[in-house]
Amino acid sequence: MASISNLANLAPATATNSRSSSTSSVLPRSFLNLRSLNAKLSSSSHLSLRHHQTSRPSLFVRCSASGGNGSAAKRTTLHDLYDKEGQSPWYDNLCRPVTDLLPFIARGVRGVTSNPAIFQKAISTSNAYNDQFRTLVESGKDIESAYWELVVKDIQDACKLFEPIYDQTEAEDGYVSVEVSPRLADDTNGTVEAAKYLHKVVDRRNVYIKIPATAPCIPSIRDVIASGISVNVTLIFSIARYEAVIDAYLDGLEASGLDDLSRVTSVASFFVSRVDTLMDKMLEKIGTPEALDLRGKAAVAQAALAYKLYQKKFSGPRWEALVKKGAKKQRLLWASTSVKNPAYSDTLYVAPLIGPDTVSTMPDQALEAFIDHGTVKRTIDANVSEAEGIYSALEKLGIDWNKVGEQLEEEGVDSFKKSFESLLGTLQDKANTLKLASH
Repeated sequence: MASISNLANLAPATATNSRSSSTSSVLPRSFLNLRSLNAKLSSSSHLSLRHHQTSRPSLFVRCSASGGNGSAAKRTTLHDLYDKEGQSPWYDNLCRPVTDLLPFIARGVRGVTSNPAIFQKAISTSNAYNDQFRTLVESGKDIESAYWELVVKDIQDACKLFEPIYDQTEAEDGYVSVEVSPRLADDTNGTVEAAKYLHKVVDRRNVYIKIPATAPCIPSIRDVIASGISVNVTLIFSIARYEAVIDAYLDGLEASGLDDLSRVTSVASFFVSRVDTLMDKMLEKIGTPEALDLRGKAAVAQAALAYKLYQKKFSGPRWEALVKKGAKKQRLLWASTSVKNPAYSDTLYVAPLIGPDTVSTMPDQALEAFIDHGTVKRTIDANVSEAEGIYSALEKLGIDWNKVGEQLEEEGVDSFKKSFESLLGTLQDKANTLKLASH
């Protein structure tokens, strides 16, 4: 793997009025070589909508550089979600050209999340990255460095589109998330250095650096927040781990030494559908009528209790002292909102989780479904006692929530690592093809 040079010799990719962050002089070898990231916002991409033969409006878009058309923006349930209930709808997808995000923004989307699996799909299935990748390969870039240049360009371009929302909401919304290498999930110091460096090279005020909520990365979250960098904490699957994430955020704010904390923000990405996927298998194995009756209920119940914890932790003397310095709550973000079981409602992981100061990040299917027939009303704390009953009933059946969370976390990290390695393999194949073609 390519060696890493001193960060002091690297200028940020593009000049902005973003705050600068301190960085370690050397990155771990497991964090990829991100030198020479010098992407500039592209203005050559065009919007292209994919039309479906369906009776309801579709938000699906094609990542394509071909010409396209747009339609007049119409108010949707996503606007109501934010205006009436204080929940920010984000889009869980990113591809090139990023101008394909424009119809989503017009329809109420207020931020974007990405992960290694999303980039694996985007880069491996689209020709939109070929020209930049060819240039990078021909200039001698190694595969990992080339990958990060492709990613950083997309993130920078998307951040530009969402800057107006970021400014209008005074840093509460309009974020684009990019994740550190999944190879670093068990590397505390490596994650800190990678997060600082990724923040530096993206160099956008409204970027969220995603850090997994693994046990080794909880201290990383604290240190990155203390450095004044905004963080999207991802892969949260249990209440216990979520509380550790909140504490890391509070500890980081307190350790930052900043007099103004208003621009250091965070979201805690609590995963939903994957919980039911695993729990349902466990309940079917138990097989009793009581167990079978609890299928499809665990994820939403746990999420409701997470929101109860959120309300508790972001109140009281400790939090009020931080508020005086401009601190913002670490919002709960509902992730993994697509329905995996076709027998369930297609809005199961959106509709019951509506509440103020939260985010719901939705992939295409969930987003389209909620726009088409979702109901906007506060639901997250409407049935807390019922949620507590479901949570306890599962425990009485012998299910250990913390062990479930640990298994899902391990599976999530492994999934992102596989996507990452698969994409690097795909890029290596493309590079080999280019080299053969040039001879």
